Amino acid sequence: MRRLTLILAALALAPTIAVAGESPDDLAALRSGDLEKLVVHAVPKPVSDSAFADLEGGTHSLSDFRGQVVLVNFWATWCAPCREEMASLDRLDGSLGGADFAVVTIATGRNSPQGIRRFFEEEEISHLPTFTDPDMNLARSMAVFGLPVTVILDRDGMEIARLQGGADWDSNSARAIIAALTESGA
Repeated sequence: MRRLTLILAALALAPTIAVAGESPDDLAALRSGDLEKLVVHAVPKPVSDSAFADLEGGTHSLSDFRGQVVLVNFWATWCAPCREEMASLDRLDGSLGGADFAVVTIATGRNSPQGIRRFFEEEEISHLPTFTDPDMNLARSMAVFGLPVTVILDRDGMEIARLQGGADWDSNSARAIIAALTESGA
């Protein structure tokens, strides 16, 4: 019954694309628009467990999110495409975020805490975390050499897809991909 619900939801959201199963090819079939650039890996890849911080001084790692499908977005306050896509990431997390799925935004490089807070306030970003990677240790270890970069992790913390550049993460395609991943137990 849950599978039928997923199929009907995916068809309602994006009637021109196929419904995903659990294979990379099925997931790739859900890509449209900005998400055409999403590279779906044939085999999941391990990710770094380098530490990153929050604005209150707490230390975190991607392993903190195991058990959830996670969309990790590397961004910076000075990056125009990053700024453009942040509102769509916020809407995606606001509507789909929870026990099964999380959007984890990590400001990498030189981003002052005040600048991050000001940007979130100006853009009315209310659902996203304010994580930072000031020394770019996590970004470098994950081969993030330009911004924005978005990486999708499965519940085991393995990278299953990557997108270089900005995208509308609140699109029908993005929602169908996330729905397929959370439903499949990825």
